[in-house]
Amino acid sequence: MTALRKLGSSDIEVFPLSLGGNVFGWSSDKATSFAVLDAYTEAGGNFVDTADAYSAWVPGNEGGESERIIGEWLAARGNRDSVVVATKVSRHPEFLGLRPDNIKAAAEASLRRLGTDRIDLYYTHFDDPEVPVGDIVTALDDLVREGKVRAVAASNISAERLTESLEFSAREGKAAYVALQPHYNLMSRDTYEGPLQDVAVRHGLAVVPYFALAAGFLTGKHRAGETVDSARSQRVEGYVGSERGNRVLAALERTAAAHGAHVASVALAWLAAQPGVVAPIASARVPGQLPPLVAFPELRLTAAEVEALTEASA
Repeated sequence: MTALRKLGSSDIEVFPLSLGGNVFGWSSDKATSFAVLDAYTEAGGNFVDTADAYSAWVPGNEGGESERIIGEWLAARGNRDSVVVATKVSRHPEFLGLRPDNIKAAAEASLRRLGTDRIDLYYTHFDDPEVPVGDIVTALDDLVREGKVRAVAASNISAERLTESLEFSAREGKAAYVALQPHYNLMSRDTYEGPLQDVAVRHGLAVVPYFALAAGFLTGKHRAGETVDSARSQRVEGYVGSERGNRVLAALERTAAAHGAHVASVALAWLAAQPGVVAPIASARVPGQLPPLVAFPELRLTAAEVEALTEASA
């Protein structure tokens, strides 16, 4: 059985693969979403990631569709206490930004959609530089003190603002970020590696990268000249057929062949080997896409294999 991992300084323990809920209510309907969630938890998973904005970009949607589906699934399965639910604030069309009153109103709306009395991990989805970090942290701290949020985290934030936030929490005795969700994978390394990684590691934050499989490119299914049935095909156009993309896929395939593993498992294992990373996020549109994702924690790459992948993606 795969060992759970602690989320930073919190008492929350999670499966090393977080299930992305961005597809629920978008490319996965309710029944399929339930099937994916069932398969994930049956494999030992317990860490589901969503946001109040998912999936407001879909014509006819208003945002909150993913949270609502997850909430209905939790109610139907009666398993709320065994699932770590992470959601985010700042991008729902009705709750834009990180003003304190907005954070609190958005949290209440998320709680209603999720049908629960607490959010396990609450992220600031995108930083709002117009709001002082003290105001943001204090609003989040209020939610923690009220028992509506167990732990807080940040996503899409600069190293400077993250440092400022952590220093404010320490100085004022407020709830501090325990996790960081950056855009990070073998094809996108610049955002996290460097100052942001330094801050995360120095403060012991649990790093939970999103787009861990580069919108599906690192599954190996997107190839030059081939049409793939995927709602996110446009996101990988810059990778498909590029010299760097081909180099990374070739390195993944060599390593996968050596282990009898799927290339997606190898890509996730590389991420998990990076400083600070606790649980990469990957989504599955249908249950059949889950096996290589939930299998990756049992894959042990050698230091040489990790380095070869790092060089290939440079």
